[in-house]
Amino acid sequence: MRLTRWLLLVLLVLPVSVSAQSEERTIYASVVDKEDAPVTGLPAGAFIVRENDIAREVLRVSPATAPMQIALLVDTSQAIDNFLIDFRTGVQKFIKRMAGKNEIMLMGFGERPTQLVDFTRDGARLEKAMGSVFARQGSGTYLLEAIIDASRALRRHKAARPHIIVVAARGPEFSEHHHTNVVDAVREAGATLHTLMLQRRSGAAATNDREEQELQLTVDDGTRLSGGRRDDILTTMAIGDRMEALASELENQYQITYARPPKLIPPKTVEVSTKRTDVTVRAKQWP
Repeated sequence: MRLTRWLLLVLLVLPVSVSAQSEERTIYASVVDKEDAPVTGLPAGAFIVRENDIAREVLRVSPATAPMQIALLVDTSQAIDNFLIDFRTGVQKFIKRMAGKNEIMLMGFGERPTQLVDFTRDGARLEKAMGSVFARQGSGTYLLEAIIDASRALRRHKAARPHIIVVAARGPEFSEHHHTNVVDAVREAGATLHTLMLQRRSGAAATNDREEQELQLTVDDGTRLSGGRRDDILTTMAIGDRMEALASELENQYQITYARPPKLIPPKTVEVSTKRTDVTVRAKQWP
C-alpha cells in the first residue's frame, strides 16, 4: 500500500518538475493580411511555434513594445542620381515616424560603406543627415560589405531588437563577399534584414555577374531566414509608401514567449505560424 501511494505521488509531481525545467524563449513576429496591413489582437492560441519541426508550448503573446535598434543602409551610388529627391523624402518619412523611441544608425554604401550617423534617437539629426545625402558620381555599391558592417555595429551596440533596412537603387555591386558569409553575419547579430530595392529596367544588364548573383542570394536568403520584409519596386515614387508600410509592420509586431525543453544542442530551425490561413507570418527561422 505504501509503495502504491509513493508511486502515485511521483506520478503527480513529475509533470510539474519537468515543466519547471523548461526554458522560456522569446521571438518577434510580424503578421500581415492579404493587403499587407498588420493584423493585431491575435491571442496566444492563434500561434504555432516549432523547433526542428517539433511543436512548442506558446506561453504568452503580447504587442512588442521594446525599443528597436535599426541600421538604415541607404544607397549613395551614382544609381540614385536621377531619384535623389524620392530617396531622401521616402527615408525621411520612415525616420520621422520611427525615431524618438527607437535608435537608428544611418549608413551610405556608394563606394565603401560610410557611417553617416551613429545610433541615435535624435530624429532631427537623422533627417538632416538624410537631406544631405547625394549620389557619388562614378560609384557602384558595396551593399554586402555594408550589411556585414551594420551587423557588426549592432553586435557592438548590444542591440536587443536589431533590424537592418536596405534602401537601394540597384547600381552595380562591387562587394567581394559570398552570400553565406553575409547572411551568417546577420544571424550572429540576431538581426532581421529588410530590403527595398528598385528593380532594373528590362534589358539592363548587371556589370558584375558574380557579385550580382551573390547580392540576389543574400536578399533571397537573408530576408526569408531572418523574418524580414522584401519589397521590389518599379519606381522610386513608391519608396515613401513602402517605408511607411514597413514602419507600420515593425510597430505592430508580436512578442511571443514559448517553452523549450533544456538541451545541450540548440535547435537548428524555428518556425512561427498561425492557425489562420488568410495571413502571412514573418519571423526568424534560426534560434
